[in-house]
Amino acid sequence: MTCHHSHNHSHAMTPESLDRAMMIGVSLNLVFVFVELGFGFFSGSLALIADAGHNASDVVGLLVAWGASFLARQQPTTKFTFGFGRASIYAAFLNAILLFAACFAIAWEAIHRFSEPPPVAGLTMVVVAAIGVVINTVTAILFMRGSKEDANVRGAFLHMAADAAVSVGVVVAGVAIMTTDLKWIDPVVSVVIMVIITWSTWGLFTESIGLAMDAVPRRIDIDELSQALIEVPGVVDIQDLHVWGTSTSEIMLTAHLVITDETWRGSLEKVQRMLNERFSITRTTLQFQELSESQVCLQRPSASI
Repeated sequence: MTCHHSHNHSHAMTPESLDRAMMIGVSLNLVFVFVELGFGFFSGSLALIADAGHNASDVVGLLVAWGASFLARQQPTTKFTFGFGRASIYAAFLNAILLFAACFAIAWEAIHRFSEPPPVAGLTMVVVAAIGVVINTVTAILFMRGSKEDANVRGAFLHMAADAAVSVGVVVAGVAIMTTDLKWIDPVVSVVIMVIITWSTWGLFTESIGLAMDAVPRRIDIDELSQALIEVPGVVDIQDLHVWGTSTSEIMLTAHLVITDETWRGSLEKVQRMLNERFSITRTTLQFQELSESQVCLQRPSASI
């Protein structure tokens, strides 16, 4: 006998709160892009114009994550019977690649600045960067809660956190150079920020690849899960246990469970409740096989005194 179960139980952001966060994040960052462009043309700062282009790419990253989140919520069709949740996995992977590209650009620029220090960052650039710190930090905070359980949201969070870090670096380096005239501070700060972003992004990159290849999601300990299943009253054996992510926030489980209790519906409810409460597994397909009394005796070790 095979039973299917689907139940939404997640500590991630609700669709409404995620849409609101994405809308605010995209709007704030678009405004900031135009602010940077305006100040860049007004002051003749190529650095500000270039940073506006970088921030525009972050807006694209947010839109990718938002679009994938929207797709993941659409109902399955006769062709896409699992739905469109995998779009969120591919979006997380794409955002990881975009972040790595940004790190490469920062490292490349830092290398050139060690050998050929640019002009000291003017007060205008420091002020604009300070505005960027505020905008990117506020946006990152909007995604902080959802980033803990959803790799797609984590991609958006890392984009904003990385931008906030870069802006902090511009402010710190700009003020330090203006007061000490030590131009090497700028590339050193850039390298430190690049290392932090790379380290933070590596987890997103490897997790998205794992999810794309149907690996067990990171937050699931397969040994602990197997032990929890075998401890459910009536379950004596587990066969063909498979766990994978159908999206960055939803987990699917299939298993063949051997039970002793002829009232398999009772076992089904116990298993589903345990999986939902302990592991936040929202979709299950379970097959039950009942053992005969003689098989039960063979499964149990003989008692000895």
